[in-house]
Formats: sequence, structure tokens, C-alpha cells
Amino acid sequence: MILKGQHVLSVKDFSLDLIHELFAVADNMRPYATRQKVTRVLEGAILGNMFFEPSTRTRVSFGCAFNLLGGEVRETTGLSSSALAKGESLYDTAQVLSGYSDIICMRHPDAGSVAEFAIGSRVPVINGGDGPNEHPTQALLDLFTIQKELSRQGRDIQELSLTMLGDLKHGRTVHSLCQLLSLYRGLKVQLVSPQALAMPTQYVDILENAGHQVVVSDKLDEGLPSANIIYQTRIQEERFATQAEANRYRGYFRLNKQVYSEHCQPNAVIMHPLPRDSRNDANELDNDLNLEPGLAIFRQTDNGVLVRMALFACILGVEDQLSKYERPVNWFPGLDPLRG
Repeated sequence: MILKGQHVLSVKDFSLDLIHELFAVADNMRPYATRQKVTRVLEGAILGNMFFEPSTRTRVSFGCAFNLLGGEVRETTGLSSSALAKGESLYDTAQVLSGYSDIICMRHPDAGSVAEFAIGSRVPVINGGDGPNEHPTQALLDLFTIQKELSRQGRDIQELSLTMLGDLKHGRTVHSLCQLLSLYRGLKVQLVSPQALAMPTQYVDILENAGHQVVVSDKLDEGLPSANIIYQTRIQEERFATQAEANRYRGYFRLNKQVYSEHCQPNAVIMHPLPRDSRNDANELDNDLNLEPGLAIFRQTDNGVLVRMALFACILGVEDQLSKYERPVNWFPGLDPLRG
């Protein structure tokens, strides 16, 4: 059984073979995620969902994924409401809470904090984001989405031309995605950002060492025309020393219908890890794109549930028992099938 009993702390833990197996399990989760069937394969299991940094999608997605497999969720949100605010160490917190849980998901503002926590945990730990460092499950769902979107176009991953756009310096989602893309060879990657927010050299090197064709630019119109996938990130204002510094870049690169029509390939796919900043002075990904077929940001979030369900099933060793514990739904499933 793949991943059974293991922590998921970094995308460095994944090989291509492991990713292929995980994504096959994720595809098997579709009937449960779309409420066509119910499975109770994790009935009685408890997820400790520990989020010490603001989160909506990741926290709720993890909880939803675990519930859809029949498990229960216990949540801790905010440093101020935890014993960490009283000086308790991550090791002690891990020792205690792992006694209450079968698996733990954790987000923390400090780089390396989740790995430190995992040392003290008696159950598997999944990194839900550790400061500016990594966000491995987001990178996995992003790669899953990229493959699905390319497939809709009749392409495979080797035909990927990806433009990453926005705050590439602080964006942990793009840092993790770069590391996953290094498992492939000969892709095209355009890195577009203000010069002060450029992708750190270590991640550019990772891409180039994988044999990818990498172009670095600070001009929007240079980075868009060749892309079949555009991955936009918001300005990570919480990573700046002051709000005034962050505000210098707010709305620097705006992608709207006019820009999309003038500079992008027809039906180029637009991705974003969300939240997108829709305030008037930012508006980085305009609402006038909402009806564009290429806008994949909500297909992306749907895919996150599938991938996280697969991770839970694989880590707890039940990925081959799903159908054994399934039954029909006994309510009207008002959710449209996943858009992927």
C-alpha cells in the first residue's frame, strides 16, 4: 500500500511512480466526492485539523475530504487559541494531540514548523503549508489539475507550456510546484513577476537542471502568448515587512478578459491557488473572466478534495477497501458532478 503510515511534509517525498499511483486513487474518489455514492471506509477515524494561520479552502477541503471517507474532524484554529500561545513546544503539542487523532493536518506560519511537529507526533502528519516554505498538497492538486486540463485539450504533460505569474518570491504554492515539475523533462516554463518578486534562484535552478526551457520576465505580454496553462498567484501581503511595501505591487499584473483575449492562446487555462484578491485596487484575476471556459480555478478546488481524499486513504491504508464500505446516497445529490 502506497504511503501507508507516512508523513507528507514535502513534495520531495514524491516520485513520478508514486504520483501516478496517488492520482489513480484520486480518480477513484470521484463518485464519493460528487455524492453519487457514500463510503464509510474511515468510520471511527479522527482527523486533527490544526490551522495556526488563516485558511478557508485548505482547512475546509481537508475536513470535507475526511468526512467524505466517513471520518470525523476535530479542529484547532489560530495560535492564540492554542496552548502554543502559553509557551508549549511543538513537540509537546504533537505528543498530546496525536493521542487524540489518527492523522493530523497542520498549517503554521513558520518554515519547517510542520516537520518539527511531526518529530513529536505518534500519527502521520500532512503539511498544510508552513510559512513561505512549502504547500505539498496544493502542488499535488495543481499538478493533477494541469494533467486534467491538458487532457481536455487532447494534450499530455510533455506538451505543457506553463506561465507562473505574480508574487513568485513568496508563493509557496509555486515553489512546491516547481519541485514537482522537476520530475519531468523538457517542459516550457515562463516565470513572470516584478523583478523584486522574482522566483528564488534555487527554484529556477531546479527547473533548469531538469532540462526545462525557462524564461524569466517582468513583462506580462511576453509571458502569456506561449502558455497553454497560466498559473497566477496573489501578492502575499502577509509575507512583507510592511503593508505599504506589499501595496506597491497590488494590481501590478491584472489578468482580465481584454488581456486574455489580446495576449493568450484561445482557451488557455487559467489557474490560481486562491484566494484571488478581488479588491478594486488589486483585482488580479478579474470577475469578467468568470464565464470563460478556460477559467479552471473552481475545477482546481474541486480536484483538491479528490487528491486529499486519496492522501487520507493511502496514508491510512484503505485505498483498496473503498467499495467494500460504500452504499447509495439517501438524499437528493444537488451537487453538480466535478468539473474536471
